[in-house]
Amino acid sequence: MTTIPNSRYDAVIVGGGHNGLVAAAYLARAGRRVLVLERLPRVGGAAVSARVFPGVDARLSRYSYLVSLLPRKVVRELGLRLELRRRRISSYTPAVRDGKPTGLLVDAADPARTRDSFRALTGSDREWQAWQRFYGTTAEVARQVFPTLTEPLPTRAELRRRVGDDTAWTALFERPLGEEVERRFTDDLVRGVVLTDALIGTFTHAHDPELRQNRCFLYHVVGNGTGDWDVPVGGMGAVTDALAEAALAAGAEIRTGCEVTAIATDGHGDAEVSYRHGDESEATVAGRRVLVNAAPATLARLLGEEPGPGPAPEGSQLKVNMVLRRLPRLRDAAADPREAFAGTFHIAEGYRQLEAAYAEAAAGRLPSAPPSEIYCHTLTDPSILGPETAHQGLHTLTLFGLHMPARLFGVPYDRAAEERALAASLAQLDAVLAEPVADCLAVDADGRPCIEARTPPQLERELGLPGGHIFHRDLAFPFTEEEPAEVAARWGVATAHPNVLLCGAGAVRGGGVSGIPGHNAAQAVLAGPDR
Repeated sequence: MTTIPNSRYDAVIVGGGHNGLVAAAYLARAGRRVLVLERLPRVGGAAVSARVFPGVDARLSRYSYLVSLLPRKVVRELGLRLELRRRRISSYTPAVRDGKPTGLLVDAADPARTRDSFRALTGSDREWQAWQRFYGTTAEVARQVFPTLTEPLPTRAELRRRVGDDTAWTALFERPLGEEVERRFTDDLVRGVVLTDALIGTFTHAHDPELRQNRCFLYHVVGNGTGDWDVPVGGMGAVTDALAEAALAAGAEIRTGCEVTAIATDGHGDAEVSYRHGDESEATVAGRRVLVNAAPATLARLLGEEPGPGPAPEGSQLKVNMVLRRLPRLRDAAADPREAFAGTFHIAEGYRQLEAAYAEAAAGRLPSAPPSEIYCHTLTDPSILGPETAHQGLHTLTLFGLHMPARLFGVPYDRAAEERALAASLAQLDAVLAEPVADCLAVDADGRPCIEARTPPQLERELGLPGGHIFHRDLAFPFTEEEPAEVAARWGVATAHPNVLLCGAGAVRGGGVSGIPGHNAAQAVLAGPDR
């Protein structure tokens, strides 16, 4: 092992994903000497853009694809050159009523149009009024909770006082979400649309007593106090590029192609980070603080420790990227594909369908009707297409499948299981289309259809996510039971070692493309003792 020149830093950041870059930018701007070590040949982690299909100039958001939780505070303070564009259409959900294809359209800019869609689907205004009341409640909770995500952790009692509404607190923080969904709504399809936000990347069900669904739901409805999910102009790579630019401009050093192999610390002096660059011999650097933008299970391995108690992380999603020659027509002839696919397009996500799919997957079987959510980036932001591709009228389409846990894909990896999962998911999409989506796919330079799938085991292999879990581990409520004494614990980024902090999705208040754990880890360093 060799020690490289300039081998001591105020902070060594393990992992150059978006959270690591946020931490690097804040610390470097505060005058700290910062090194970021990234295993892959480029920074960004899951928040990247890529030209996936040979000869097709489309920069796809290959893994993560929308932004809700990135605080405007972080964008402003780091001076990020980044545009997030609001989607007018929140969602469209195809349905069949009285034997006829129809659908539920939620138009964020036109409440009257949304009301009319509810009325046409359900026959009255009851569900629409329940929808308005429910999301009025979540909006108020969001306004109170979101600002706390970039502050020291409140206690449970403090956050409850801040929320103010005891009924809302009980429904969202203490009782299984399914109880509230079933109390508020009667229509199965409407119930399912509400529940989907509780299941993104989380393998659970409406009545899970562990409240995994509540935690997931909360993070999906509080973003920037509104819960809106925005499109990053230029794709997810634009987010990463802006963060890397800010970190470098502030003086941080970023090294790609550097795989961290071990972290050694006694918790008090400098920690040592060993890494390997390509085929070169291992090197080591010292850091007064080490910030880990990797899962807690990965940190345990790097420290030579046993993973914490509880089951190993397990991702539960199927990500499918497509490029289309044209948008497919819908069985619901009254629905405009340019509107239906511009928001979140729900497939097989009725309430009972979601529960049935969970039960099948929990029993180790591929869901017979896999639920998924689809959206078209290019309807909101065509800039991800090159000039020639845009001239051809191509569109991108993203499918995010639910209830696809890693266990369904076998050990060793079962390619046939991946193919079955993809085929079953596309079959559910085809069931609401007037033409097969395969007929709309563009082809690449080699004549192959422009479609790729990514399962949890593939995300583990490509991005280092344990079990392919996109949140690194189960999400946590954004509070602590009692106010901790240590600075890092007050910011939700502590580990068992005082000089090693979490700055990734596995921190308290982690998950999603937010930068919040990176911000909070940097604040913990800046507020802590200057050793």
